[in-house]
Order: sequence, then C-alpha cells, then structure tokens
Amino acid sequence: MGVRMDKPWRELTAANVAALGAELGVYQLADAEGRIVRIGYAGGRTLFGLRSELAAALEAGEAARFRTEVTAQYLSRYEELLMVHAADHGALPVGNAADARRRMGRLSPG
Repeated sequence: MGVRMDKPWRELTAANVAALGAELGVYQLADAEGRIVRIGYAGGRTLFGLRSELAAALEAGEAARFRTEVTAQYLSRYEELLMVHAADHGALPVGNAADARRRMGRLSPG
C-alpha cells in the first residue's frame, strides 16, 4: 500500500453507507468530477464509526462519492492523507479549510 488512498470510489448513497461497518478509519469525499472535497476520520468518539460519518456527509449533500480505509491509527493516517493532498494539489481540500491552521508536517510523495 502506498501513501495515497487507492481504494475504489463508491457512490455516496444510503445503501452504500448502510453497508459500512461501525469501524474506526479514514475516508475521502469527492464531488461528481472526482475532486476530493474533504478528508475525514471516524475515531474512538464517533458513534457507529465510518457509517455515521458518511451518513452525516450524505445527509449534508456534501459529496457524490466516497472511499474508506479501516485503521486503528486513524489520526496518523488522516494527517498523512492531508499532507499528501497538500503536496499533490498545493492546498487542502475545501472541506478541510479549518485544518489549514493545524500544524502539519510535509511529505514529498514520489
């Protein structure tokens, strides 16, 4: 596995969200054109894990697609995905604008 999330995209629908487990992990949300609009995580304080995080995104109409990774190291992986996105695109996703104030390291993914 590389540093970038390479899981296939799934449509953000009620059926796809209902099929998710109540697991810890990270996720990416994308618009209909495939541009990542937000990177997030389901942590230890997230009721029903990834399922509830993606249900909230669906209800908010935040994205068209999503992909997830189940991991107990969700915070480290979340920060890594933010750094990779910033390295690849020069900025964080629009939905992570508040994270721009967060002190992050820098990656130079190959």
